[in-house]
Amino acid sequence: MGSLRTGLASPSPSPAPIPLGAQCLGSACFGLFGISTSFAEAGGVCEAGGGHLMTVRSTVAAEAIALLLPRDGPGSAWLGLRLPGHRCVEPAKRLRGFQWVTGDERTDFEAWERNGSGAKVPTCGPTCVVVTSQLRWQERACDASAEAVLCEYNYPNGTCGPLPAAFAVTYLTPFGARESDLVASPPGTTAEVLGLGAVLECRAQGSNGSFEWGSAAPGAWDCQLQNGGCDDQCKLDEQGRPHCACLEGKTLLEDRRSCWSPCAGLGCQQYCEPQGDSGVCMCFEGYKLDSDDKSCLDVDDCQATPGLCEQECINTQGAFECRCWQGYDLVQGKCLPEKWPCFDLTCEHDCNLVGREYKCTCFEGYIPDSKNPHKCLRVCNQTECVAQCDPHNVDECYCPERFILEVKLDGMRVCTDINECESGLCGSLKCINLPGSYKCICPNGLIQDSCEQPSEEPEEFSGETETYPTTSVPPSFAPPKDGSSPRTLVAIIVSVTFTVVMLVVVICYLVKKRFAAQSISDYKSQQSESGVALQHVSPTCASSGQKM
Repeated sequence: MGSLRTGLASPSPSPAPIPLGAQCLGSACFGLFGISTSFAEAGGVCEAGGGHLMTVRSTVAAEAIALLLPRDGPGSAWLGLRLPGHRCVEPAKRLRGFQWVTGDERTDFEAWERNGSGAKVPTCGPTCVVVTSQLRWQERACDASAEAVLCEYNYPNGTCGPLPAAFAVTYLTPFGARESDLVASPPGTTAEVLGLGAVLECRAQGSNGSFEWGSAAPGAWDCQLQNGGCDDQCKLDEQGRPHCACLEGKTLLEDRRSCWSPCAGLGCQQYCEPQGDSGVCMCFEGYKLDSDDKSCLDVDDCQATPGLCEQECINTQGAFECRCWQGYDLVQGKCLPEKWPCFDLTCEHDCNLVGREYKCTCFEGYIPDSKNPHKCLRVCNQTECVAQCDPHNVDECYCPERFILEVKLDGMRVCTDINECESGLCGSLKCINLPGSYKCICPNGLIQDSCEQPSEEPEEFSGETETYPTTSVPPSFAPPKDGSSPRTLVAIIVSVTFTVVMLVVVICYLVKKRFAAQSISDYKSQQSESGVALQHVSPTCASSGQKM
């Protein structure tokens, strides 16, 4: 005989409590429930949402409590910390012998409440702990009541990040919290995006199982929000409704958001070529496919193609490099001798690297010609040097500027320095003759026409900047009066003869000057580096055998 029903309705399950606030940090969330209950009942409140009473192992969790438990809120809330019945308080320990509800005593933080007399008198369990509105830990009998409950929910597999702050979003967590500014959202959280009419869910996506925002309904949501959930492109149809489109070679899957490619999942190291419903792994130039049909191996181009380089070939990853032996330069793929730019210079003596380019250089005792840098001229740093003569015509000889050609008794042709001091170029000043040059020295404290101003030290004036004296016109002589002495006539004849000789010397000097190198100053400014041009001397002046 079956049992008779009494007509009493079965009690409906009480609705799940809603937390007063929630905070999520990393893979953990914390919730505050405004329920006055005992320690044992508080644990049941947390377990109903898949969590346990809160543990405070670091300052991060303590800061979450400070945000959840304002000073004007509940006076105290249960923590997940208790002293088992078989143990007594141990003041020397950080947790004083208490244990977390997870069964361990691990922590880097404690906030025990202290009174004026120091630590509390040791007691034995069972004893539980609440956190006060002053954020201090306080011992309390486990069967007593606290005004609120602090719960902890852990999600080791991951959480979803926040949606863009440009949209107003309301998050609803699995443990009942309704928040608008969660930093992390646990799996199963729904997000209502106000203004777009979109409802998303934090769920595992893709083959790696990472958690992302998605929708159980197929198709795209508003393209402004995370590209409408499309893998590739989010577009609007003619009615303005969003839909997803895939790139060429890909296929849209059943969820109308994901795109599939025949190459997906092949794990090609470099790239894949779709071929019908499958794909083939390929490698870039300079590589070849390995036996696993996925990896790519470097090809030794130097061995595979002999003769790639003129001299030396070095294999690199996916390519090769040509190098030249010592003494050669690589120029546009060719190996040329180090002095290859000298081939077009046609230097008279030698060619060397000067600075960053190759230039003609001269042997010792020679300098480059200022008019033709490919030629070299002899340098005379003495009062007498051997003349440079044409080997086929000994009468064609050349001397440097300010030197004069002379023929020795043995027939040797030499270039002899001109003593400018004998020509009175310094006037009344002291003159010092140098090979190919001269200097005027001003006496200390004296002001002469050739000295611009007096100086404490003797000031030297080089012939480089001196102006040569103009040739003076010989004075005219009146004919002797009747009855003049024969001595007067002789003196006149001697004077005229001397003047003519001086004119010849000056004219020879001027002729030599006309065919000299560009200027005396050019020679002297470059004497140490480039020297001067050699001068062809008129045979008439040379045969005189006199210095000027």
